[in-house]
Amino acid sequence: MMSWNPGWCGVFLALLLVGAADSSAEKLFRQWDRNKDGRLVESELPGAARRNFRRVDTNRDGFISLAEHVAFLTGRPRLPEGVKGIYDVDYVGDKNPRQRLDIFLPVRRPSDKPLPVLAYIHGGGWENGDKRDGLGRVAGFVEGGRYIGVTIGYRLSGEARWPAQIHDCKAAIRWLKANAERFGMDPERIAVYGHSAGGHLVAMLGVSGGVKQLEGSLGQHTKLDSRVAAVIDFCGPTDFLRMNDFPSRIDHDAATSPESRLVGGAIQAHPDRCRNASPLTYVSPDDAPFLVVHGTRDELVAYNQSELLRTSLERARVPVALLTITRGGHGLGGPVLDARVRAFLEHHFYQRGVAAKHESLSSGALKRRQPRPQKSP
Repeated sequence: MMSWNPGWCGVFLALLLVGAADSSAEKLFRQWDRNKDGRLVESELPGAARRNFRRVDTNRDGFISLAEHVAFLTGRPRLPEGVKGIYDVDYVGDKNPRQRLDIFLPVRRPSDKPLPVLAYIHGGGWENGDKRDGLGRVAGFVEGGRYIGVTIGYRLSGEARWPAQIHDCKAAIRWLKANAERFGMDPERIAVYGHSAGGHLVAMLGVSGGVKQLEGSLGQHTKLDSRVAAVIDFCGPTDFLRMNDFPSRIDHDAATSPESRLVGGAIQAHPDRCRNASPLTYVSPDDAPFLVVHGTRDELVAYNQSELLRTSLERARVPVALLTITRGGHGLGGPVLDARVRAFLEHHFYQRGVAAKHESLSSGALKRRQPRPQKSP
């Protein structure tokens, strides 16, 4: 839901009354875009609207695009040219609005061959967030014609305790595999991508492909496996019992922490539940390759969570690259990191380039502009 403020929502509600939501949102964007560069920075917004800047900037690149602006105001995504959407697909069949996914297809494909899938799982501490948050993360990959994008919703901890969330995500992956031919997807090339709580869930998908107790029995395709081919984990928790190893803005051991709410009690009082919900528990040599991205100054999920994951994957000889953002916080994103994600996917799905390696970037380097990828002919 949008937060009320006169700078954004107040103006827009007046526009809604005259029945011109999309066009009026675009006019408002052009009005605020004082330097006419096609994007909004925080300083260009009216004072009251600035409080929502981070919510509107869904891909965390430090700018608000017209698509993000319209999506926030109308509740409907504005798709980039060359992308078409299919919304609110019920992947379980229980009519639960949280168990839905959106599919984003390229209008033009380079050939009739099935395309790899990039499926985004949103964050929000397992308590908040929505699948719509993922459009900004996948749209650029779809626009080039080489990938199909998917954004996956799941039940939040206020509705259902763990392992409901991973049961939902696995049911969504099975649905994608069962319907791959229908949408021109390659069921053997599904990558999962997530941030924070979404990073935790994609890591779980990457390490638990053969773990029966985490499969659940949701949906009509339970005979299919839920293995994925690649994992992109931004700032995800990996070992719940060590969440308090370093100072944080959250006391993760408290009964009110997001992790405690997820497992149904204070995490240190329920070590078995926490081990069941921690990706490190399930690491094995047949796991999918990982790209892990984390900031050293993350005040919500400590950087050591990704170090622990890297060490565990390396011991199991699973391909892993840890991209460390020095002085980086929790809200990571933008063109520089998109380029790293793209290179990772191109290597594993198209055998292009070299395998990703451990790397460190300064948080300042994320602000550099990157050239837009070329579209497929």
